[in-house]
Amino acid sequence: MAGILQRLFKIGQAEAHAVVDKLEDPIKLTEQGIRDLKKDLTAAMESLAEVKALAIRLKRQMEDFQRAAQDYERKALLLLEKAKRGEMGLQEAERLAMEALTRKQENEERAKQLQSDYQAQEAMAAQLQVKVEQLKKQIASYENELITLKARAKTAESMKKINKQLARVDSSSTIAMLERMKQKVLEEESLAEAYGKVASETSTVDEKIEQALASPPPAVSDALAELKRKAGLL
Repeated sequence: MAGILQRLFKIGQAEAHAVVDKLEDPIKLTEQGIRDLKKDLTAAMESLAEVKALAIRLKRQMEDFQRAAQDYERKALLLLEKAKRGEMGLQEAERLAMEALTRKQENEERAKQLQSDYQAQEAMAAQLQVKVEQLKKQIASYENELITLKARAKTAESMKKINKQLARVDSSSTIAMLERMKQKVLEEESLAEAYGKVASETSTVDEKIEQALASPPPAVSDALAELKRKAGLL
């Protein structure tokens, strides 16, 4: 686990690990580190389950031996009571009662040993439980940091692209291009205006010629002749 954590921590040490940063993607490194930590968490939880299962078995065995010891003590007492009632000889009752008490002592010693083993397993299970919880918190923390890291990386990449595009823009060449475009538009506008004037003048001359060649209406000609006579022009 220490090796995995060291692999995660090296992501932030850019200056000390510049070569690694160039060769490996920090986000991919973090994702791999989290996957490794999750594998460790799975293994730790399996170990915790095994330790707890063993503790449960030890506790049951301990309780079985404790009940057996109590049973042997009860049997020894029953033997002495039978001897007291005259149902069996005192010497035989005492012999069997001693055997029962010996078995009681054996079961008590075995129960005591199992109790010690059970307590050791319980202590180990408690320690493993703490480690599992710590590992869960670490994974959750790294996953949250990874989300932030991905968002920052995406933003940084976008900003880099924008700044790169802006850095490529040549303001002087852009201004020159706009000036050339403006000059071209002015030239086109002037040329269009000139063509318009030429067309207008040509149309006016043609109209004058046509009017000169056209004969005036008879009524207009007669009125004009009458005015000329009154004016002494005829």
